[in-house]
Amino acid sequence: MDLSVVIPVKNEAGNIAPLVAEIAAALDGRARYEIIYVDDGSTDATAAEIRRLQASVTQLRLLRHAHSCGQSAAIRSAVKAARGRWIATLDGDGQNDPADIPALWRIAQETAGTSPALPPLLIAGHRTRRRDSWSKRQASRIANAVRRRLLRDDTPDSGCGLKLFPRALFLDLPYFDHMHRFLPALVLREGGIVRSVPVNHRPRQRGTSKYGLFDRLGVGIADLAGVLWLRRRLARPLLVEDPPPPAESTQSARPADSPSRKTSAEAVR
Repeated sequence: MDLSVVIPVKNEAGNIAPLVAEIAAALDGRARYEIIYVDDGSTDATAAEIRRLQASVTQLRLLRHAHSCGQSAAIRSAVKAARGRWIATLDGDGQNDPADIPALWRIAQETAGTSPALPPLLIAGHRTRRRDSWSKRQASRIANAVRRRLLRDDTPDSGCGLKLFPRALFLDLPYFDHMHRFLPALVLREGGIVRSVPVNHRPRQRGTSKYGLFDRLGVGIADLAGVLWLRRRLARPLLVEDPPPPAESTQSARPADSPSRKTSAEAVR
């Protein structure tokens, strides 16, 4: 499996079928992929809609949280269950465009092909023209400016839901609630590379946002302090592997001057 497309959702029943169709249109024939939805405690028909589509979309998988644990927990559940070497994340509200995934996938393949010894790569989407309300755009602009100044992650849009990264890289990162907002800083902390790529962004057509402005600001301040704490306590050892000692012969040599041992027949004579 090349690629696992991970989508955390909560009460997004109306957005499931259109998004699945767009992912299939974008990836069929380009990669061996699966689509993993994580239903994070929905109270609507989200899970039923995913199960209905599984009859016709063989790449579709469903994981469910018994109660809502948050977006970061949902992403982590999917990544741990994923079969793909690479992970692409999408928001489940339909605002990220699956048509952008092939471009990110090509960058990943080209970069990996240049040298297998390169540090792990995170490709982050950059919503250059956000289709959100004015208040959301302003709040994100301020949050991105503060985060870039303090964390020095050099990422213009850390909150974009469209990202591509190796599965093994994500599993090496420290986990905490809301970590998905700080993936670029966490990847840099691990010695990885972050590359931002302009992507399309669309207005929400169905359903309602699960986050309010003050919800984001409140948790953002506390999480930012936590990431700063993690950075100050980084210890990345430089491993040095000594070569193994030369293998010893399993058959010990017999001294030349030692008398040969008599056979049992000779001893009887």
